[in-house]
Amino acid sequence: MEYIENRIFDEIELGETASLMRTLSQEDIELFAVMSGDVNPAHLDLEYARSDMFHKIIAHGMWGGSLISTLLGTKLPGPGTIYLAQTLKFKRPVALGDTITVTIKAVAKDEQRNGITFDCTCVNQKGEVVISGSAEVIAPTERVKRPRITLPEVFLYEHGARYHTLIEAADKLDPVTVAVINPFEPDFLASIVEATQKNIIKPIIIGPTTKIRAAAEAAGIDITPFKIHEAEYGGMSAREAVKLARLGEVDALVKGNLPYEDLMQAVNAPNTGLTTNQRMSHAFIMDVPMYSKLLFLTDAVLNIYPDLDAKRDIVQNAIDLAHVVGLENPKVAILSAVLTVNEHIKSTLDAAALCKMVDRGQISGGIVDGPLSFDTAISAQATKERGIISPVAGIADILVVPDLESGNILARQLEYLAEAQGIGVVLGARVPIMLAIHADSHITHLASYALASLLAHSRHAITP
Repeated sequence: MEYIENRIFDEIELGETASLMRTLSQEDIELFAVMSGDVNPAHLDLEYARSDMFHKIIAHGMWGGSLISTLLGTKLPGPGTIYLAQTLKFKRPVALGDTITVTIKAVAKDEQRNGITFDCTCVNQKGEVVISGSAEVIAPTERVKRPRITLPEVFLYEHGARYHTLIEAADKLDPVTVAVINPFEPDFLASIVEATQKNIIKPIIIGPTTKIRAAAEAAGIDITPFKIHEAEYGGMSAREAVKLARLGEVDALVKGNLPYEDLMQAVNAPNTGLTTNQRMSHAFIMDVPMYSKLLFLTDAVLNIYPDLDAKRDIVQNAIDLAHVVGLENPKVAILSAVLTVNEHIKSTLDAAALCKMVDRGQISGGIVDGPLSFDTAISAQATKERGIISPVAGIADILVVPDLESGNILARQLEYLAEAQGIGVVLGARVPIMLAIHADSHITHLASYALASLLAHSRHAITP
């Protein structure tokens, strides 16, 4: 076991020194900002920091100052030290990637109060002094020896960060007209404005006009430039949106505050709905903080207990969706509870059949393997431990669940236990139908508009 031990006042001699070395990383900057609440763009925005020499000099200086405190509290004098004062001058910028050597040197002692003054110097890898100054402490008078505490692992993540790739891709395309149904929430309304300003969408808002305008006014959001089609309640809003899609006046539907059942009843209505010869299925695109890329999950909403034919269509729809998002050859994991084909577990038989369908060209555009358990589908470590050899295991892009029940449970687990965010889309209708996951946010709304744009442009590209 590793210990830290102090140096008491009587032991420390003038001229005695201690040092440590650290390299400044982006994670250090972000973690310091989270800890201190300091979101000064000079510290976090490197371009901003480069634009002003004064800010360059102080940017990340507090990080260097904290290293001096670390050295005094853990090495010299060490545990039991009481910090009294510190005077520092920030002489040069501490840049991302710089390696800083911090040195403290005892230069004066106060016998009456056990005080020690230290000269403090921080030098970068070029030998340049970046920080200099002094620190005054009260040194401990009793020996302290303690096991070194193992610090918890800290993981920093911007929720929804991977959706920026979708938004950036949609930024490059012409805006698409979308019917936004019953947007009552402030964040939802704000996202319509932002997506319009980014030139991703041209919105047509559908719903009870008085309620929508009141919600916008209460939130201080200006929606006066937008078209609003009056509809008194959820079912009427859904039917109006479907009507506009059938007429070719909108390229996508975005569900707001109305029951999913009301929307799908209008979509599935004979003669007036949006059904096609293609089977409809639902897919989530999820940003899971602990996973290295966007994760597709299908079908957790639409097809309750799909048979083999339905699963073939579900897989193909998901592969086609992944192509639109930019994955040329997505890796598809067919999930089950076990890793081998078992005649008593239908999902394993379906998995084997789906893999053979790929061989026969009945499914195309992706790499499909299964049955795979959830852990072996997304964890390289689990794959190695289980001895699985597979081009999909551990690195899956798409998870195909056995049925709606298991898929919905998995989606909610990722949302509430893994802090995942998700955008959902119904595929196979005349236009894409966007359904955000339950705990949607501003970024998921923007990502939904972006995905609607990508899908609409893809559809127009292949429509004669």
